[in-house]
Amino acid sequence: MSTRTTRLEITGMSCANCAATIEEALGDLDGVTEVDVNAATDEGRVEYDPETASLSAIYDAIEHAGYGAASETVTIGITDMSCANCAETNAEALDGLGGVIEADVNYATDEAQVRYNPVDADRSAMYDAIESAGYTPVRDDGAESGDGEEQSDRERRDLARQREIRHQLRLTLFGGALSVPLLVMLVDHVFGLGVLPAAPFGIEVGWFAFALATPVQIALGKPFYVNSYRALVRNGRANMDVLIALGSSTAYVYSVAALLDVIPATGLYFDTAALILVFITLGNYLEARSKGQAGEAIRSLLEMEAETATVVREDGSEEEIPLEDVAVGDRMKVRPGEKVPTDGVVVEGESAVDESMVTGESVPVEKGEGDDVIGSTVNQNGVLVVEATKVGEETAIQQIVTRVKDAQSRQPDIQRVADQISAYFVPAVIANAVLWGVLWWQFPAALAGFVEWLPLWGLLGGGPAAAGGPIGAAEFAIVVFASSVLIACPCALGLATPAATMVGTAIGARNGVLFEGGDILERVRDVDAVVFDKTGTLTEGAMELTDVAVVEPAADGGVPVTRPDDRAPTDLDEDDVLALAASAERESEHPLAEAIVEGARERDLDLESPESFENVPGKGIRATLSSGEVFVGSARLLEGFDIDPAPARERRERLESEGKTAMLVGLRPRGDDGEIDESAGRVVGVVADADTVKQSARRAVSDLRDRGLDVWMITGDNERTARAVAEEVGIDPDNVMAEVLPDDKADAIDEIQSDGSEAMMVGDGVNDAPALATAAVGCAIGSGTDVAIEAADVTLMRDDPADVLKAIRISEATLSKIKQNLVWALGYNTVMIPLASLGLLQPVLAAAAMALSSVSVLTNSLLFRSYTPDDDYRLLGRFR
Repeated sequence: MSTRTTRLEITGMSCANCAATIEEALGDLDGVTEVDVNAATDEGRVEYDPETASLSAIYDAIEHAGYGAASETVTIGITDMSCANCAETNAEALDGLGGVIEADVNYATDEAQVRYNPVDADRSAMYDAIESAGYTPVRDDGAESGDGEEQSDRERRDLARQREIRHQLRLTLFGGALSVPLLVMLVDHVFGLGVLPAAPFGIEVGWFAFALATPVQIALGKPFYVNSYRALVRNGRANMDVLIALGSSTAYVYSVAALLDVIPATGLYFDTAALILVFITLGNYLEARSKGQAGEAIRSLLEMEAETATVVREDGSEEEIPLEDVAVGDRMKVRPGEKVPTDGVVVEGESAVDESMVTGESVPVEKGEGDDVIGSTVNQNGVLVVEATKVGEETAIQQIVTRVKDAQSRQPDIQRVADQISAYFVPAVIANAVLWGVLWWQFPAALAGFVEWLPLWGLLGGGPAAAGGPIGAAEFAIVVFASSVLIACPCALGLATPAATMVGTAIGARNGVLFEGGDILERVRDVDAVVFDKTGTLTEGAMELTDVAVVEPAADGGVPVTRPDDRAPTDLDEDDVLALAASAERESEHPLAEAIVEGARERDLDLESPESFENVPGKGIRATLSSGEVFVGSARLLEGFDIDPAPARERRERLESEGKTAMLVGLRPRGDDGEIDESAGRVVGVVADADTVKQSARRAVSDLRDRGLDVWMITGDNERTARAVAEEVGIDPDNVMAEVLPDDKADAIDEIQSDGSEAMMVGDGVNDAPALATAAVGCAIGSGTDVAIEAADVTLMRDDPADVLKAIRISEATLSKIKQNLVWALGYNTVMIPLASLGLLQPVLAAAAMALSSVSVLTNSLLFRSYTPDDDYRLLGRFR
């Protein structure tokens, strides 16, 4: 048994017990032979059998144990890939490299995304692995652009693609120029025109064709022959290049042998050998161009960034500096028409800002002091001074680029079908071609009789001599073999899914909908239920204090209280109740608390800072003031501290029935000795906040229900308030889950999914994180500049629940396009391979059809770019 040793940088450990926990978790993995974790150095050493255990499983076990291990992700451009089998070969080469956790290679983008352990692997080793597999990586060699600046990875990959496009164009033009005479000769022969001389330029026609075809075979054929050798000899895997090399070389070698009278033949096929390569190279050129167009989404996003920023120095002077030199805390002046350089907050000025390029919202948003702005958005009219809060890779636009790139590298599960077919496709095609070649060689008359019985056109070239045709049996068999290998197109299968996924994720980014991966893009379409959080999702989340009510003391006189200003003990009035609640809530950041504090300030009430403060999750808060111990929250909060909430029930229920969030204010006053009198606690008042339902919420719920989806609402708010909001937006009262604690929201999602339903949880990504992770699809809404919410599968850039429907439409549209591509690719091969095998297709036509097949898949995907998710996708539907 061969073993491999990896060293890990482990995070999250605090003691020797942590190290023991990780050692136990890793020791339970099959294939792990030795584990040593050191809490003092935050390092681990794992010895394992790579045939049984994987580095990915080791990382998963560490994360499952509640810790982390350092990893990095790199994207590497790869040239020379010709089909999905090439992508799989590169993925296997990278996966077999020590230190690589996982590698995904995308044939449509010509890129590999590799997650690796930086202690054990580096880019250089990855480049070597790709080269050993027979392909060319786009190296990060510190190359400089024309203006002397170092190029980014993206620029290097774009330049490599442009070089490849130019190279394929040059080859096509060269091959085309030499093949035009061959094409004329072919037409003259097929149609029996007899207009061409028997010896052009005094050269026998056969040798003239040889002179034209040979340079084409060398220049255009060399890449296919070299790649075929690498695929078969180095990797033991046949790819599309093998099919092309077989078809072209068969026609060329046969023709040379016939020209030299080595074998008897009725015709030469130099024109076929040359035109095969020309058509395939032309297809490669068109395919490379189409791939470049499909990848424009990321380039367009990056081009949105400003190149410079006008920084305002402390002395008031202004200096224009490159964007990469802007630091957090810098103040930047943004004039009308200029792009906001980076994410920040407005510290001076007012203006409307066009955020459509990031959020998809076409209406400019008014911005003033204290408002957040997103980098790359366009200032419309006023002058703004913006303080940078995020720069570089942390900005919204860079996070969007990262999310789109990740989404394009992670393919939907439907891709596995194509991958499984592609893995056996080329060997099956070769076996089929050999079989039919042998059958036509041995049984030409019988097969010709069968084919002529079919309601199809006649055999190519008139058929074999045994069936009355002009072509010998061996010659006809070779032509059938060449046609059968050339007509097959595995690259169409390989492109079907990634090409559509690239366009679908780009459409999402353009409309403010970010998918974490192509697998998520596929999963969204299958949701049966949409579960909305209430506050900040269906409602604005901007709470306002609406009511303050005093709860009178009991008939026995109740509990007197000492006012903060040391006036005589007396019962409380509304201002006193609000002052108690607001003082207690000063330490809380909850929107309900902020509304209470703001309401007290508007009444010019004097507030004090609490001596102590405690947040009771899902129930409320507890704080100690000079007056005593104050509780603000639900009835359950007061009951938990032996305070009877009953005296406030009627007032609370009335406020909740109006759709307001009512909170009880309880008090344990101080006794004469200044100590808290726990036996004298009572409810002294009720304060209520109200939230405004978003304008689009009702329409969003209605549209989702019209699609047959179950719509739920889940909230920590009380039952009455929750039902009032649900009624306003159109959610069935039976689909309301109220008074659900943050930690219990995940259990609520499990309950909804218990009948096999696939639920999409839509929340703000903070308290809803467990539920977002538990749902089949987690959707973070209105994340603003913080687009990288770890728990969410889908991020909606706007605070608009209607965008949930956009995500579903984009998912459905993309899957529809993928199926169109797969139906075409599979249908093409299913129909054309039998036709070629039956001797009904010329090799030249087969090569042209092969080239056209992959280009048509890319073209079909590119036509999808104009779709907008305001309506359901239709193949011949309306586009804007």
